[in-house]
Order: sequence, then structure tokens, then C-alpha cells
Amino acid sequence: MPRKLISFDWAIKRILRSKANFEILEGFLFELLKENIKIIEILESESNQEQKNNKFNRLDLKVKNEKGQIILIEIQYSSELDYLQRILYASSKIITEHMKEAEPYSKVSKVISISILYFNFGDGDDYIYKGTTKFIGLHNKSELQLNKKQQELYNIDKVEKLYPEYYLIKIKNFNDVAKDTLDEWINFLKNETIPENPKAKGLLKAAEELDYLKMSEEERIAYNKYQEDKHHEASLYESTYVIGQIEERKKIALNLIKAKVEKEIIKQTTGLTDTELANLST
Repeated sequence: MPRKLISFDWAIKRILRSKANFEILEGFLFELLKENIKIIEILESESNQEQKNNKFNRLDLKVKNEKGQIILIEIQYSSELDYLQRILYASSKIITEHMKEAEPYSKVSKVISISILYFNFGDGDDYIYKGTTKFIGLHNKSELQLNKKQQELYNIDKVEKLYPEYYLIKIKNFNDVAKDTLDEWINFLKNETIPENPKAKGLLKAAEELDYLKMSEEERIAYNKYQEDKHHEASLYESTYVIGQIEERKKIALNLIKAKVEKEIIKQTTGLTDTELANLST
């Protein structure tokens, strides 16, 4: 019988900020980024502050690794149509926040943005997407490269390593079959379960530290309340979305009625019933 584990969003706010548990977060980052990550510090942001009201949809965590790169981890539950622009804004803001006055642009911090998304976002059947910046020739399609002096200045070999990287993890697209160590982490993020002998870095420690039964009574009450709030907010969002969709279809139907479009075509276009159309006409 698998143990009940604390959800990652709660853990990352309450437990993984402790240096004693950095190993868990470092393990997740290693499996995703495929490089050893040593967390130096967890940087403060508004959403990292302890809140009396735990009814939050979004969680931001800024981590600084041993290379001095800033990693932004965000857990998002509510759907946002402009989410891509928001992560662009967030990464740009981090760059300016950590740029000292009068510093040369060569000192601009590298940002890695990781979004763990629990809602349907965009079209695409994969569950992990990576976005980078490359400059491609319009005529010969060749990729712009750094010259030797630039490589020495930045201590990197590719242009794309200068710019923010974006990882979008679409949790709902994961099919619950772990084919590799990264999948073991994705399975935990989705189902809050860890196999008996996990191979992924950080998961063994996570299984020990994120055990629900090890929580104090006070912690369990707070955690259960948070989970209830989260499910309630998700239900409210879905209800609002459905209502909005119905209202939009009614508006379309009214416009079609005014244009004297045949009723059968209106029904096919909007999905409304005869009764719903009759009510609109009265």
C-alpha cells in the first residue's frame, strides 16, 4: 500500500525551502535539466511570503544555482489565456531585479523558467515542452553562432544559452506510465505517489520527508484545509467557464436569429436545444 504523500505545491512552499531538504528540489531540477544543480539560496518573491490565507492558485519559487543562474519555478492551477506572456514578463522582471546599476550587459543573469501546469494549455500531445531563443538566417537557414571572443566573454558556446529557457510541464497530458527517471518525477507531480525504489534523484528523500502521516496534527489540519480550498477554487473556475461558454453561445445564436439564419443551422453552430432557442426568441 503506497504511502499518502504531501502534494508538491504544498511541499515547495512549506518544506523544500529548508536547506536540509534542498536535495529533493535539486533532484527534480537534475532530472529535468540534465545537469547537477546545487541550490545556493532560495530568493524571496511576493508569492513566497507566508500568507494567512492559503487560497492561492499560483506559486513562484526563485532558486539560484552554483552557476549563478536564476531558476523560476511556478506551479499554476487556474487557466490563463495570456500565460505565455506572463512567464515572459516574469523572466524579464527577474533579469532587471538582479541587474546591478552600471553593470555591463554581459552580467545579465541567465533565467530558467519552469512551469508545472495543472490545466489544459495550448494544443500539443506532449507533456513537456522546452522553449529557447535561436537566430536563424532568413536566406540560408543557418543558425547564428558566437565568435571566439564572445564565447570567452560569456563562457558559453551557444547563443541560446544567453537567453531565458522555458519549460512547460503539462501534467494532464502525462499517461501515468513512467518510462524514465524524469517520468517518475512527473508521475509524483500528477498522482502524488512514489515507487518503492525510485531511481530518480531526490525521490527517495521526498518519500521520506513528504509523508503525510509524519505531519503534526496542526500541519495536517492546515494541509487538508488548503487542499479543500484548492478543489473548491477549481470547481468555481470550471463552473464559471461553463457558464461563460453557454452565454457566449447564446449571444452567437441571437446574432444568427437576427440575421434570419435557419434554426437547424443555428442549432448545429451553437449546440443549443430547441427549448433554449425558443427562450431566446421570447
